[in-house]
Amino acid sequence: QVQLVESGGGLVQAGDSLRLSCAASGGTFSNYAMGWFRQAPGKERDFVAAISWGGKSTYYTDSVRGRFTISRDNAKNTVYLQMNSLKPEDTAVYYCAGNLAYIRTPLPENVGYWGQGTQVTVSS
Repeated sequence: QVQLVESGGGLVQAGDSLRLSCAASGGTFSNYAMGWFRQAPGKERDFVAAISWGGKSTYYTDSVRGRFTISRDNAKNTVYLQMNSLKPEDTAVYYCAGNLAYIRTPLPENVGYWGQGTQVTVSS
C-alpha cells in the first residue's frame, strides 16, 4: 500500500513563497506520475500540477503556470511543489496525488493514491 505524506503548508502573506513536499513509501515511486491538487472550502478538488515518472514532463493549470514549479527526487521518493508569488486565491488544502493515469489535467478519479493534505493559507 502506497502512503503519501505532505508537509510544508502554512500561513503566509500575499507575494510570499512556500515549498510543499510529499514523501512516498510502500511502492515503486519512480514508476508513478505524481501531482498536486487543491481544494478550497466549498469547492471541488482541482488539479494544480503534475510530473511524469522520470521528471522530464510537467504540466500546470493555467492559474499557477509561471508561479509554481513541480519537481521530484526519485532517490528520495519525494515530489515537491515550489510556490512563488502566492495569492489569496491560492488558499486551499493541497493534496499530493500518486500514480496519475496521465499528467495533462488529470481528474481526481484518475489518481491512484492520495495524501492527507496540507493547509496553505495566503493572507492579503
